[in-house]
Amino acid sequence: MKQIMRYLSRLAIFASAVFLVASIPVVAHGADDSLRAPREILSGWIPYYSVKTVLPFVKKIPSLTRDETATAGICDASQYGSAENDSLTASYLFRNSDLIKEVMPFWFTLKSKAVIRNDYVSGNPSWPMATTTCLIKRAGISVIPTITDGTAKLELSTSLANVTTRTQIIESISNLVMNNGFDGIDLDFEGFAFVDGSATWPKTMPNWITFIKELSIKLHANQKLLSVTTPVLFDPTQKSKGYTVYAWAAIANDIDRLRIMTYDYSVDQPGPIGPITWVQRTLNYAITVMPSSKVYVGLPGYGRDWITGIVGICPTSAPPGTSLSAKAATFKTNYAQAKALVDQATPTFDTKTAEATYSYTKVFNGQGKNNLATSCTVTRTVWYQNSDSYAQRAALVSQYKLGGVALWTLGIEDDTATQEIRKAATSFAPEKITTVLSLDKNTIRYGDSFLLTGNVTGEDKSGKSGLAVIVEYRKSEQSPWRHLADLVTGSDGSISLPLTFGTRTYLQLRTEGTWDRANSMSDEAIIDVAPRISVVAPTTVSLGKATQITGTIFPQSPGSTAQLQKLVLGKWQDIAVVLATADDGKFVLPYTESKRGVATYRVLYFLQGETIENKSTEFSVVVK
Repeated sequence: MKQIMRYLSRLAIFASAVFLVASIPVVAHGADDSLRAPREILSGWIPYYSVKTVLPFVKKIPSLTRDETATAGICDASQYGSAENDSLTASYLFRNSDLIKEVMPFWFTLKSKAVIRNDYVSGNPSWPMATTTCLIKRAGISVIPTITDGTAKLELSTSLANVTTRTQIIESISNLVMNNGFDGIDLDFEGFAFVDGSATWPKTMPNWITFIKELSIKLHANQKLLSVTTPVLFDPTQKSKGYTVYAWAAIANDIDRLRIMTYDYSVDQPGPIGPITWVQRTLNYAITVMPSSKVYVGLPGYGRDWITGIVGICPTSAPPGTSLSAKAATFKTNYAQAKALVDQATPTFDTKTAEATYSYTKVFNGQGKNNLATSCTVTRTVWYQNSDSYAQRAALVSQYKLGGVALWTLGIEDDTATQEIRKAATSFAPEKITTVLSLDKNTIRYGDSFLLTGNVTGEDKSGKSGLAVIVEYRKSEQSPWRHLADLVTGSDGSISLPLTFGTRTYLQLRTEGTWDRANSMSDEAIIDVAPRISVVAPTTVSLGKATQITGTIFPQSPGSTAQLQKLVLGKWQDIAVVLATADDGKFVLPYTESKRGVATYRVLYFLQGETIENKSTEFSVVVK
C-alpha cells in the first residue's frame, strides 16, 4: 500500500507526462424515504496528501483544539457561510455518508520505537487535523486513522519482542487515539511482509500476536476500535499460504476489523490488479477464523499501465521512464475512461478476473542522443477495475456477509463504480428498526418511581418480538452513556421497566444490528427529580415555651437551607432563621409561640447552590 501511496502522490507528474486529466461530474443522490437506506458497507483510506479529494478546503473553518474535538466531535454548522456549506455538503464524504460507516485517514507513521510521525501536518499546514476530524464526524462517519510502519528492516519486529518498547508503542498509540478524539486505530504494518523477509516470520509472529492482544485490551478499555490491515492469507492446508506472519486466527478475537489488501496481485508484470477468484480464496479462509462481519475486502481505486514491448530506438523526447525495465505507470480509475480515449483503445471486460483491460501502442519520433532522427513503437497493457468489477466485489459483501469494502483510496474511483456499491448496499440493506421510548411522567419527587416503556417495530410497523433492548443512561449531556439494563421485547415489541433516580437523568434505548436488521436508537428522554422534605413537628405546644421543628431534605447534602413560615391573616411570614442542614440533610428550626390557638406552618427549603424555592406540605400545631 505504501508503494501505491508513493505512486499516487506523483500522479500529477504521470498525467502531465503521459495522460490528459479529465474531470468526472458529481452525481447527486436524492433521498427517497420510500426506499430502504443502504447498508453502510463503504470504507477506505484518506492519505494525508488527498484530504481535499474527499473533503474540500473551507476557508472559514476555525481551528479546533484537541479538547474540543475529543469532547464535541461534531462541528457546528453555524461556523460556515452558505457557499462554503454548499461546497462541503457536495463533497465525497457528505454525498456518500449514508454508505460510509468509517474512514481510515492515512496520517501517521511509526518511525522509531514509540515515535509516531504526523504526516497530516506536512500535507495540510493551513488546515488543522482537529478540524478535519471534526468535519468527518459531522458527516456521521467514524475516524479510525491508519499508522504505517516507517521503521528500518527488522526494527519493528525487534521492538515488539521487547516488553519495554512494545509497551511504549502501545502507550503512544493509545495516547494518539485518546488525545485526538479518534474512534480507534488501524494498523498497516507491511514491513513484516515486504521488507523483513519470510524467514523472519516464525520469530516475529508470536510477538505480533502479543502486541495485538495487549493493544486490544488498552483500546477496548476506552471503547476504542482496533483495525488491522494486511495482505492476503489463505487456508494453511493449501500450497500457497499467503503472508502468514499476520496470524489471523490468533488475533481474531482481539481485533474489530480486518481489512484485506486484495490488490497488487500484479506489480512487476502486466496482469490483473486483484482477480476475483484470488479475492474469494482469501475471503474463504478469513471467515473460517473470525466472524465475517469483521472482514472488509480491499478495492483498488487505481489501475496500472505497463510497457510490454519497444521496437526501435526511442528519441530523447519520449516520456521519462520509457523503458522495458520501468515500473508500471499508475492512474486513478476515475480517469480510466478518458485515458482509454486518449490511448485510442477499447477496454474489454475479462470475466475470469472481473477486471477491465486493453493494450495500445504509441509511436515516438524525434532525435536520439546522437542528434540523428529515430523512432520507436511502444506497446503498453492496462489493467484496472471498472464499475462492473466493483459490482461483483460489492456482491461478495452479501455472499459472505462481510463488514464491507475498503477502498485504496477513497474518492479516486469512478463515480459509476461508487454507484454500483450503492446499488449493492441498497439491495441487501438491513431492515430498518424503529425504537420509541416513553416515560409515564417527566418529573418525580425524590424517592418516587416512574415507568419507562418502549416499543420496537420493523418496517411494516409491527412489533419485533424477542429483540434484545439495551437501556442506557447519563447524568449530563456531556457525560458518556452508561449501561443500565438489558430487556427483551414481548410479543407486541414492547418493554417496560420501573425506575427510581435521585437526580436528573437522561435515558435512551438501543438495539444492536445484525446482518438482516439495522441497529436502532431511540430519542433520549429526561426524567427530572424534584427534592423532597420530611418534616417532624409536635401536634401541640405550650404558650411561650421554646420548641423546634426537625426534618430531613432529600437528596441529602450539606449546604441546603430550611426556613420556617407561618400563615398569618392569609399571608406567609418568616418566623425562624434560615439554617444550613447537616451533612445528612437534617435540619432543626427553633421557634416560640406567643398566642393560643391553632397555628399553620410550612417549611421552605433550597438545595445547595440553587435559588429554586421548594415547599413542604402545610401542617398545623395546637398552642395551649
